[in-house]
Amino acid sequence: MLENIINELKKFPLTRVSPKPLDHSLTAAVLVVLHGDIADPQVVLTQRANHLKNHAGEVAFPGGMWDAVDNNLLDTALREAHEEVGLAPQLVTPVATLPVASPKRRNLMVTPYVGVVESPLQLVADPNEIAAIFDLPIRLLLDVSQYQYFDIKNEHGALRFPFLAYNDFKIWGFTLKVLVDMVNNTLDAGVDLEYPSDMRIDELRQRGQ
Repeated sequence: MLENIINELKKFPLTRVSPKPLDHSLTAAVLVVLHGDIADPQVVLTQRANHLKNHAGEVAFPGGMWDAVDNNLLDTALREAHEEVGLAPQLVTPVATLPVASPKRRNLMVTPYVGVVESPLQLVADPNEIAAIFDLPIRLLLDVSQYQYFDIKNEHGALRFPFLAYNDFKIWGFTLKVLVDMVNNTLDAGVDLEYPSDMRIDELRQRGQ
């Protein structure tokens, strides 16, 4: 399975781009770390610390905001992964740049980079940023029966999002979409999830202003 993913990721060439100066504060990069048995690979995910200002307690890839020390966004992803989970950049073989995306609830452009690492991994969470580190088997993403939906509600209405439950973790939002898009594009998984439209999200935002 891992070989198929890597081969199919060639359609997403590795790039080393930098944000424009005006976009520095709105640009981030994450690292989609693949490792493990080639027949049953896993992806490294984190649970963000509960005290963080943005996305507290949510499941995410290692990664973060662009910094002036970074030569490009791949450097950003590698640096942040090193800081958050102790993954040394020299252990990562970058293989692809996935399409830039924006989390539904933030005005932020995020570039996901896929990297392959040999197992076993010795990762250590930075408690200032990360509450937990865990591995998600890629095979679970292929099972459409695993996906569920939940509502985020306020006084103005509700938004319905898909999620994948794994152990005590709830994988949803930007993280889930990147993973599902990756397996759809590389393994023909055929996972079709429903997301609230941008129009519906904007409508609820405007009501809350």
